[in-house]
Amino acid sequence: MPAVLEYILIGLAVVALLGVVLEDVIHVNKAKVTLFLGTFSWVLLYVFHSNTPEQGEAVARGFEENVAEIASLWLFLVAAMTFVAYLNKKGMIENVIHLFMLKRISERALLFLTAIFCFIFSSLADNITATLVSVTLILSLNLSTKKTVRFATLVVFAVNSGGVSLITGDVTTLMIFLEDKVDILDLMMLSAPAFIAVMLLAVLLSRGMKETVEISITRNEVRSVDLLIGAAFLCTIVSTIVANVLFNIPPVLMFLLGMATMFLIARFFDADEKEEQSILEYIRVIEFETLLFFLGILLLVGMLKEIEVLDSIVRMYEILPPSIANFLMGVLSSAIDNVPLTAALLKAGIVMTEAEWLGLTYAVGVGGSLLVIGSAAGIVAMSKVDGLTFASYARYSLVLLLVYSIGYVASMALAQLVLG
Repeated sequence: MPAVLEYILIGLAVVALLGVVLEDVIHVNKAKVTLFLGTFSWVLLYVFHSNTPEQGEAVARGFEENVAEIASLWLFLVAAMTFVAYLNKKGMIENVIHLFMLKRISERALLFLTAIFCFIFSSLADNITATLVSVTLILSLNLSTKKTVRFATLVVFAVNSGGVSLITGDVTTLMIFLEDKVDILDLMMLSAPAFIAVMLLAVLLSRGMKETVEISITRNEVRSVDLLIGAAFLCTIVSTIVANVLFNIPPVLMFLLGMATMFLIARFFDADEKEEQSILEYIRVIEFETLLFFLGILLLVGMLKEIEVLDSIVRMYEILPPSIANFLMGVLSSAIDNVPLTAALLKAGIVMTEAEWLGLTYAVGVGGSLLVIGSAAGIVAMSKVDGLTFASYARYSLVLLLVYSIGYVASMALAQLVLG
């Protein structure tokens, strides 16, 4: 490969990364930047290797493998996000929140309830939806800016922590699982240390919160078809885990089956005829911006693997023990989006035990919470909460680093104890 081409491709990857980090400065959507540069980089690979049949075939094989991996991830996310989009539009999620809320509640108690809800909900739904729902509730309370920022900080950390233990909750967890690095049941071990870290953060953030808040509770109409679709969503999650453990069935297949079941339930109850919007239309309202961002990033990472640049990442694991390197990767994910970072680590061919892969799963899933720009949840929260800025969030970075470190050490200790 010409050295000039390699430098150009690395430069494109760096520009894409800067586009993600500086999205709010340059005002260009990160999905557009990464998708353009990801596809353009592969076009350059094809063009510059067209004169050499062997290299051309190698590029073609690499691209086909890359696209196959992306397709599996995409289809899984489409199915999961369609479920959540429907349930959110029908007010089912809001009803669940209000089911556990009191009309008058102390700020301290509300902080802990918010942490628990975010932790549980984000393991079932995507981080963006969980953040949007939680932030909307917080903004309706009309708290002071300082207290709102505290709540938003807790939401970001709790949402990211809740997603690490289930493949439905975090993209990086799903990516690591799809590469057969961790077992689906062993992943659930991460929920205990992750929950402890979230509760510890809630304790630290609750200092000085002594007032009482009034909550306006509304109930949305619940139809039988909505209850059945909600039950189908939960059954899909459970059956995905059971089917993978017993029969090795890929999660994407079970979630596509679940989504198809949802469509048939709506048709059986004539919901499509009674509503202005057909249930199939909910596929169009999911976060395609997020999906396109993942597509662009994974194309870029696949390109970097093709030109063997990812070998440099392995060197950290040659110098440091995997447990320390994984911890640092989590810290790094607060500045570099955890999706490309995880994809790069998986493509680099790092050899670790399952316990160490579980530690990495926690690290890259939660480490992005250390800075507000380090995760999709942080970006969404910052766009919705006026007082939440890079600086206001950074005031809690040391506290976040402390609870992240405790959660990581606990997750590694538990994994080593159970898996040896």
